[in-house]
Order: sequence, then C-alpha cells, then structure tokens
Amino acid sequence: MKITFLGTSHGVPEVDRKCTSILIEAGECRYIVDMGTHTAEALTTKGIAVDSINAIFITHFHGDHTNGLVSYLDLCSWYYKKADPQIFLPGNIDGPIKAIDLWIRCNGNSLRDFRFNGVEGGLLFDDGTVKVLAYPTKHTNNSYAYLIEAEGKRVLYTGDLSNTPEDDFPKQFLEFSLDLVIGESAHFEATKYLDILKDAKEINSLCITHYSPRFFPSVEELEKAKVPYKVFRAYDGLEIIL
Repeated sequence: MKITFLGTSHGVPEVDRKCTSILIEAGECRYIVDMGTHTAEALTTKGIAVDSINAIFITHFHGDHTNGLVSYLDLCSWYYKKADPQIFLPGNIDGPIKAIDLWIRCNGNSLRDFRFNGVEGGLLFDDGTVKVLAYPTKHTNNSYAYLIEAEGKRVLYTGDLSNTPEDDFPKQFLEFSLDLVIGESAHFEATKYLDILKDAKEINSLCITHYSPRFFPSVEELEKAKVPYKVFRAYDGLEIIL
C-alpha cells in the first residue's frame, strides 16, 4: 500500500501546503480520502489519470476537506466521463448532492449519475483490495475517522477531531495492530497523542498532518518524545510505502 499526501495544511492553504487530501494506492486500485485541495489537478501533476480513482471517502463537509470534490465531479461530469468512483459522504447526502449539481449547472452542465453512498459507523467499503471501517467523531455533527486495510496493512486516518481528542479519538481501533496512524493537530496540541496512544496494542508509526502553526511547537516536541513508534510530520508530496 502506498500513501501520498496531496495536501497537508490545516483550515487554510499555506505557501507550501495545500488543504487536506491523501491518495491511497493498492494493487492496481486508487482511492482518495478527503478533497480539500484541487485533487484532479494534483493527480494530473503526478501523471495519474483523473478517471482512475476507484473510491472517494470524505471525513466531513468542511471546505478544507471538500472544496476539491466539487471541481473533481465537475470535470468528471463533462470531460472525464469514464470516471466511475464510489463516493462516500457523511450524514444525509441528498442536500450535498443537490448543492453540487446546482453549482455545476451554473456552468451550463449537470452532475452525472455518480455512485454516492452515505457514511455510517462500521464496515463501510470492501472491494476485495481495500476495506474501510468508519467511526463517528465529534468534530462536527457528521464526521468520521477511517480504518483502512489493504495488502495486509492497517492505517488509521483520524480526520479532524474535537478540541478534546482524549474523548474523541477512535480508541476502539487501538485494539488492532496499526502500521500507521495519521492524526491531525489543528485543534489541539500534538503531544496529547502521547496519552491517547499509550495503551495501544501496537503502532509502527504516527504521522502528524493537518497541523496549524500555533501547535507546531507541540509537533516538534512529539517528534522528540521517546515512544515505541516512529513519529514524523507530513508534508505535501510525502509518499509512504507500507
């Protein structure tokens, strides 16, 4: 499994960091988690076919996680017509689908009949290559963390959490052996992960993404902490092979 960070910034883009989006590749399949940046453009820059995405998973509807979804679906409605990803949206999906369609109609086009799905807790997706489990979080009324399994590896992607992550982190997934935890630090100090993860069964690596400048000192402190797993921060373009 290969993970590429297309965007790693917090709520707003920075000079060298776009808003949140990651690409997951397993076998011949490709998946996107969150589309805060112009993901179609990012894929094209990397030489990856825009219409090669098998599924898209959105953690919540804040713009820094979804703004690229509108442009992606716009392009795939009138140009990349072979694109046929399953799209997983949290909460009631009727309103968001209608809103996206209305926006695209402003251009004189219309939204194609994509395979939209609502996100609920538990097993969300399994295509034989990748399996995704969803866990509700408290960041918004409809926000989720995802446990992603592929090629014998497990990755926990927290998405955004509340300001009290000790009460919000999806601790039930800590019962698994995790090859990688991808956690945010836009809403709390990164050092809070030290207590959250202390009773985990097994973690190989912790990657901090979506971190804001105000909490950057805590990210540095966490990287220096003596823990039984590797700690590092994400940056745009970072590639991880598990």
